[in-house]
Amino acid sequence: MNPQYDLITILGPTASGKTPFAAALALQLQTEIISADSRQIYRGMDLGTGKDLADYTINGQTIPYHLIDIADPGYKYNVFEYQRDFLKAYEAIKSKGCLPILCGGTGMYLESVLKGYRLIPVPENPELRNRLSSYSLEELTHMLSRYKTLHNSTDVDTVKRAIRAIEIEEYYAMHPVSEREFPQLNSLIIGVEIDRELRRQKITQRLKQRLKEGMVEEVEKLLRKGISADDLIYYGLEYKYLTLYVTGELSYDEMFTKLETAIHQFAKRQMTWFRGMERRGFTIEWVNAEWPMEEKIAFVLRKLSQN
Repeated sequence: MNPQYDLITILGPTASGKTPFAAALALQLQTEIISADSRQIYRGMDLGTGKDLADYTINGQTIPYHLIDIADPGYKYNVFEYQRDFLKAYEAIKSKGCLPILCGGTGMYLESVLKGYRLIPVPENPELRNRLSSYSLEELTHMLSRYKTLHNSTDVDTVKRAIRAIEIEEYYAMHPVSEREFPQLNSLIIGVEIDRELRRQKITQRLKQRLKEGMVEEVEKLLRKGISADDLIYYGLEYKYLTLYVTGELSYDEMFTKLETAIHQFAKRQMTWFRGMERRGFTIEWVNAEWPMEEKIAFVLRKLSQN
């Protein structure tokens, strides 16, 4: 096996079968999986995020997985936290002498790890926020321009965002820290490509199945637990449209049609991101979703053994 790789990454759009593939590969290599899915981190959000935890058990053997069910619903988890939690899981797996498998479809999470984004967490500054709350957007924009050249107009499209931008700049001014080091990881990246028509069929079939399994009831339960409708809508896709249905803003048929369309568009955006990664210099080795599992695993093993 090629020692040059620090990890294996398996990426692909929703409904491409990447999780069963990653689990079968992990069983073969006797290793563990780190999830790269921005919604599967939330506890109690199972059917709507497509956790499919049964995929991690093969022939009675459960494959250890990380970064699933690590945050409470309603919490706004971010990329910096993902990098931090990824590193902990990665180091724990490596300490066992295993080659970790990163698996998911959230492009930003995948790229933040594979490219080693350097991010600095900036805490909230209540005193500063309070002091700035009476200023107009124009005054805040002028204030922010004293810290930096304003290339990014989204920093100042609302008072709230302008205050956050000033808070970040003020923190950097008071805490001159070198960029947080993130290790440069060399990954074998495997992409799962699925025919568009087959992907559409699988998405529709899976949506119907999850609704039968109780996806509406899952959303009702989250709302009963005190998660606000706005917080659930924030997570998008299933949670957005099911919440709108449960709160009476959409009929069942409207919800189904809009949600089905949104998932198709989401899968298309995922593929656009992955193609963009190739343009940004990543080498992705593509396997066909319809290949038998043995063929997919043999493909990865061949790539691992090449010099």
